[in-house]
Amino acid sequence: MARRPKAPNARRRPGLIGRLFRWLALGVLIFGLIGPVAVVTLYRFVPPPITWLMVERMVQGHGFERRWVPIGRISPQLVRALIAAEDSQFCEHHGFDFNAMQKAMEANERGSGKIRGGSTISQQTAKNIFLWPRRDYVRKGLEAWFTVLIELIWGKERIMEVYLNSIEWGPGVYGAEAAAQHNFHVSAAQLSGAQAARLAAIVPKPLAWKAAAPGPYIRKRSGHIGAAAGTVRRDGLAACVI
Repeated sequence: MARRPKAPNARRRPGLIGRLFRWLALGVLIFGLIGPVAVVTLYRFVPPPITWLMVERMVQGHGFERRWVPIGRISPQLVRALIAAEDSQFCEHHGFDFNAMQKAMEANERGSGKIRGGSTISQQTAKNIFLWPRRDYVRKGLEAWFTVLIELIWGKERIMEVYLNSIEWGPGVYGAEAAAQHNFHVSAAQLSGAQAARLAAIVPKPLAWKAAAPGPYIRKRSGHIGAAAGTVRRDGLAACVI
């Protein structure tokens, strides 16, 4: 009995599909693994030049005021105030504070009227430097990945240094040096405990709250942060940085 001739493309189709999968896998490897690792490694030594948020604010009409300074030229008072206000377990965790996340979820489920976050300074740094401002599941997943990378590649002191030089402290004002000059007309190295507490107090809403001319709420909040910063100093909660 004569054999039926095979279709001309019968052997080529599996090969084409296989090549497509290989190219897809290579793309995922480059953009999902090698690319982020390379960028994070570069920023271990080079100051991150600009972030998505900075670009968005400039499009909205805000200016751009930022002066990168090494962490040794930033007042330890500000480091302690930020740890007190944003992440008291910064030196203890490896990027994620699961107890804080659990408490935030419970508070949000109770419907207290305002959404409470559980992000660490490491997570905030990963989001601010590498990702877009909008909240979505893709960004949260990437934020977790970049948080792991910066904890592994940068370490705590570099994370804090990048955080201090990159977070938003007012319309078009980024980083500790620009914030100190803008609000108090001093360098970041010269910030007093009270000034540092005020800057830490406005981090959650830097476009609405003012450090230089605080209202009653910010004065009260900065007082609490100042007291908590004393605990940070006494208990050595900033020992990984200062």
